[in-house]
Amino acid sequence: MDKSYDRGAEDLGNIVALEHVNLQIEDQGLATLFYISGLGLTRDPYMMTSIDNMWVNVGRNQFHLVTGKPQQLRGRVGLIVPDREALLRRLEKLRQPLEGTRFDFVEHAEHVEATCPWGNRILCHEPAPRFGRITLGMAYVEFDVPVGAAKGVADFYDRVFGTATSVDGATARISVGMEQELVFSETKAKLAPYDGHHIQVYVANFSGPHRALLDRGLITEESNQHQYRFDSIVNLETGKPLVQIEHEVRSMRHPLYARPLVNRNAQQTNRNYAPGHDAWIPGSAAEEMDDPRVAMRQRRFEEATRQQLSRQR
Repeated sequence: MDKSYDRGAEDLGNIVALEHVNLQIEDQGLATLFYISGLGLTRDPYMMTSIDNMWVNVGRNQFHLVTGKPQQLRGRVGLIVPDREALLRRLEKLRQPLEGTRFDFVEHAEHVEATCPWGNRILCHEPAPRFGRITLGMAYVEFDVPVGAAKGVADFYDRVFGTATSVDGATARISVGMEQELVFSETKAKLAPYDGHHIQVYVANFSGPHRALLDRGLITEESNQHQYRFDSIVNLETGKPLVQIEHEVRSMRHPLYARPLVNRNAQQTNRNYAPGHDAWIPGSAAEEMDDPRVAMRQRRFEEATRQQLSRQR
């Protein structure tokens, strides 16, 4: 045996995927301009095709945009979007059509911050080694939380959901699938009242977290055989609420788990049309598995996963 590998770097916690962020929006037309024409994402061609709800595909993930009183996520959504310059050109074209709304965008060194017509902030990153193999997708959702909440939030996900967590000062990071995480960042700023927006995750051990939540009186909806909901993250020692954000929790037996999503090539237009290039292609071939650069790359949750496995033993 002349090869050794860090086997812990391949482990996943119990939360196997963050699938969607659900927000109410006021106008499907304005949402189409921002999410489809601006960000370059794809409206799902098969599901929710009316004007009361829009499912927007971003790689293997989605936004669910329900027509209603606008909701604002208390934080930011982090997307991986290919071709920064093309993104900037698309967003610039929206200045006039979205004039009079809260739409804006600002270019930063590491990302482009785009604000939707109702104030939701989307941080668009180019593909990079720290995001693993994602070239189009939802890499993280970051929530603003009160000062002192980060450690309790990480403890909640660790003990209730059995997923890898880490705390760095005032920030908790929660593994929610391959190259995906929830980030909880403490802030002294006053938080807006919670307005009902939600996220959806898939879990491998479905009954264990349900039992832990039920014992604490935290289940808010027994949706169906494959799904339940809760909306409060609490200090497990005192029961004190830390963060309110509804989680739609699904089992891996849910019919929609791993449903293939259609994604278009946002660069393709009628003016530059190239046959065979309508669909988004993930990118060039991945690095060889035994490439030394892969072995050297640090995984964000590597140490946290080791610690969790040690506690379980």
